[in-house]
Amino acid sequence: MKYYCIGIKGAGMSTLACILKDLGNEVCGYDDIVDYKFTEEGLKKRKITIYHDSEHKLPKNIIVTYSAAFNIDHKEIQRVKKLGLKIVKYHDILGNLSKMFETISVCGTHGKTTTSTLLAHILKETIGCNYFIGDGSGFANKKNKLFVLESCEFNKHFLAYYPTYTIITNIELEHTECYKDLDEIIKTFASFANKSSKMVIACGDDENILKLKLNKKVIYYGFNNNNNIIAKNIKLTENGSIFDVYINNKLYGNFSLPLYGKHMILNTLASIAIFNEFNIQSDVVHNLLLNFQNAKKRFSEEKFKGNIIIDDYAHHPTEIKVTLNSARQKYPNRKIIAVFIPNTYSRTLAFPMEFAESLNLADESYITEIKCNREKKEDYNNITSKIILDKMHNGKMISEETINQITNEKNAVICFMSCADTSHIINAFKKES
Repeated sequence: MKYYCIGIKGAGMSTLACILKDLGNEVCGYDDIVDYKFTEEGLKKRKITIYHDSEHKLPKNIIVTYSAAFNIDHKEIQRVKKLGLKIVKYHDILGNLSKMFETISVCGTHGKTTTSTLLAHILKETIGCNYFIGDGSGFANKKNKLFVLESCEFNKHFLAYYPTYTIITNIELEHTECYKDLDEIIKTFASFANKSSKMVIACGDDENILKLKLNKKVIYYGFNNNNNIIAKNIKLTENGSIFDVYINNKLYGNFSLPLYGKHMILNTLASIAIFNEFNIQSDVVHNLLLNFQNAKKRFSEEKFKGNIIIDDYAHHPTEIKVTLNSARQKYPNRKIIAVFIPNTYSRTLAFPMEFAESLNLADESYITEIKCNREKKEDYNNITSKIILDKMHNGKMISEETINQITNEKNAVICFMSCADTSHIINAFKKES
């Protein structure tokens, strides 16, 4: 089959394009962004053509799908409509793919990408698996029976999927542009989890997860003693995390994880539940975790002129908090600077105090104007970054043009955080430093 992916440089769409190509389909795509983006790595490897104009011809039998970041009025979407081409929603294509394999769906407000990456890292080295990870990483082989699928709750898209196993990392208020309140989110997660054909694996320490009305077998993990899978004897060091794992009160193994923060231990416990289900020995898991590298834009580090640059996908107050705490764990003797690019007016409106409190954990905090590609500014009167800034302790506005506020720093850890593109402001920092 032939597919045309509009918004192909988006994290999810680029991943989907790679998987469709691996399964033997013809794939090409369109994107407004001409500059290189980290999600292109897999596309270039597979020689998938990316168009940036509307001059190219498209065959009548091609299937079109488009990113949620693209408004229905976008010129390229309107063009394919006028051409009468078949349009299939992005999440419906993923749903069809999930039917082809034993699908391990990883959902939750936070930690989906890291947990999916952990699963793929171990499974592909042991029993083999396909994977869809929302950082542009996708792979598929028809011979593999397992499919690790990062499953996002945005607009209830994951309800189109058919999970065999469902992992739920946590549940918080999020995506307030498409959910009226936390109760609706909890009910939606329950509906998704109950689609699982085998079992649910969930964090038993999360109070919102415990509110789920589930009719499936559930394995709970966490730090509390009433879970099935528990992490004990935890040591958080400058080199990572060390801990023991007990399954049903029996020692499964000891692990050294090159990741920072207790949230990363929870992500690992969720993955271990799957490894134990498939009888993967703990010593194999231990050894493979030692060389684990996290997904792109997840605490990605770079040394630059005496400073450490961290590029992270954190875009929710909870995520900012754990990113800054992780930086503090790894670099306890360095100054921690936060640079946050808010994404979406609705999230800014929903969490101004929470954002401020998280950013206040840094020694210095900076915030840019809101950078949004799926909401209209005119729909959110007077909602700017200032509603966060006013609640911060000595916070400051920053932009590419005023980046010199931090370019004289030495021996600092500068955390650039957003689900929006951070490359331009990071490049501006490097240029001015």
